[in-house]
Amino acid sequence: MNIDYTARLRSRLTQKNIPSFRALARQAGVTDWSVRQLRSGKADQLRGGILIQLAQTLDYSLPELLQQFSAIPVADSALPQSETHRTAIAQSEPESSDETMFQKNTLDTLESWLRQWPTVVAAIAKNPNLPASRVVPLLQPLENLLNQWDVEAIASVGEVLPYDPQWHQLLNGMAQPGEQVRVRYVGYRHQDKLLFRAQVSPQD
Repeated sequence: MNIDYTARLRSRLTQKNIPSFRALARQAGVTDWSVRQLRSGKADQLRGGILIQLAQTLDYSLPELLQQFSAIPVADSALPQSETHRTAIAQSEPESSDETMFQKNTLDTLESWLRQWPTVVAAIAKNPNLPASRVVPLLQPLENLLNQWDVEAIASVGEVLPYDPQWHQLLNGMAQPGEQVRVRYVGYRHQDKLLFRAQVSPQD
């Protein structure tokens, strides 16, 4: 029987007054990709730490979350919660693979471009007549690749938001956590892990 996991998750969001899938990701502190895994019935493929955050936000126990959003047998997901919790914690240890390492090394090499390109795109949006506007479509395949690698931007150029030192790096001045800052250069997460902090300045 084919299960519509997206509809199941949407129903749960309604019950918990969570307005959207993106809002779920933000409240749980996970990436949109992790939520898409739930919508695809692949909760069992998520790391334990991510499962814990999603389970807490959706008000499920870990066995319930796995039972609702994965194709593993019910018996496997019906472990006592304490045992499942220990298993999840063990699975949450950092994982490494040749592919992940290759992606990380490539992204490190591209750091300057990753930081500067969104600023260029923002400038083009304000002035479409800039010569650089012709380059934007040519780089779409690279942006598609970043999506496939689960690279997610932290904020957007010019966005004003509360300062969070976990995700933001001050370029100048001083700011206390929670004070308004403006994003100068975007940051990135890679597969739920911090890659580069967004670079910000205190809001005038």
